[in-house]
Amino acid sequence: PGHPFGHELDRHRKWHGTAGPVPLDKAGPVPGTPPGDWCRGTQATQYQTLRLFKNPRRRPGGYRLRQGVIVPNTQTAGFTPETPLILGMMRLHDHPSLTQPARLADWIAARLDDGLNVFDHADIYGGGECERLFGDALRAHPALAQNLRVITKTGIVSADRDTSQWRVKHYRAEADYVENAINKAIASLAVEQIDTFLIHRPDPLMQAEDVARVLEAAVSAGKIRQIGVSNFLPEQWRWLARNTELRLVCNQSQLSLAHTDPLFDGTLEAHLADGLRWLAWSPLGGGGLADRIPAELMEEAREETGLDDTGLAIAWLRQIPGTPIPVLGSMNPERIHSALNGARSPMPRGLWYRLLESVRNTAVA
Repeated sequence: PGHPFGHELDRHRKWHGTAGPVPLDKAGPVPGTPPGDWCRGTQATQYQTLRLFKNPRRRPGGYRLRQGVIVPNTQTAGFTPETPLILGMMRLHDHPSLTQPARLADWIAARLDDGLNVFDHADIYGGGECERLFGDALRAHPALAQNLRVITKTGIVSADRDTSQWRVKHYRAEADYVENAINKAIASLAVEQIDTFLIHRPDPLMQAEDVARVLEAAVSAGKIRQIGVSNFLPEQWRWLARNTELRLVCNQSQLSLAHTDPLFDGTLEAHLADGLRWLAWSPLGGGGLADRIPAELMEEAREETGLDDTGLAIAWLRQIPGTPIPVLGSMNPERIHSALNGARSPMPRGLWYRLLESVRNTAVA
């Protein structure tokens, strides 16, 4: 009583013959409910209280109605707060010592021992070579694949790979191209399922509904577990979200002490409001943090936190609401360990702002 959608709940409970919250295993048709409307679940012991949303815009998480039947979203929570780092594979092909499957397998196993199990790829990295090298290591040691999660992306075509007469770098978020990229990535990476599949860049020519159908089919077939975007602005990801029944779990975009504009232009709040986890690429700002911050301040920060420059950059990033996950491009074990220490370390608010002020060369207003 008094709930704006209370009558819908009452109808659902009456239809199921229950006066209480609707058990998950008894969810079914709601008479008179238009197809495509969504429900969101709120945990209440072993039951869910279902709230019906009339807004056609997709809601993150929860439940949806398809042809009048309540079905759970196929997506889970995406990335948990306990995911400290994501290991970026963009430079894998630049490390000759890791191009041998056995050595790369040892490196992957060591990262799993560190508690790091998410590896970030893209079909454009190394012209596809990075995915292939990673897959060779998993083919040589298939047990590793059972303990890791793979992110990959598609949608960028470099000029040298453009088969048209124009030979121009461009974006291809097209249904057929995305479908082929998913199948190719599974084969190259030697995994049964891609954990998270991203559209790499917003494509002005993307037909969102067509791309969405391909992504939905891939999730339904078990080829990918969940979807997200990369380098999208809020209205760009919202347009894709409006055209799919899948939840967008993340946006991978630039964020670091050296790139703070998104903290002041509403981009951060958009991630939080829409429930997209921020996967922060270039979290070290290209390195050289000590060159941007006075030596005295850096020394004080190191003494206060016990962190080195890498750890300080990561700790600073992880204090941001929503706990952005750094996508670390380095494959150096020592730097990875420094970043991991930073991801697990708090940073005093005063120091956070002092570092921000120093890098921006101005105090907050």
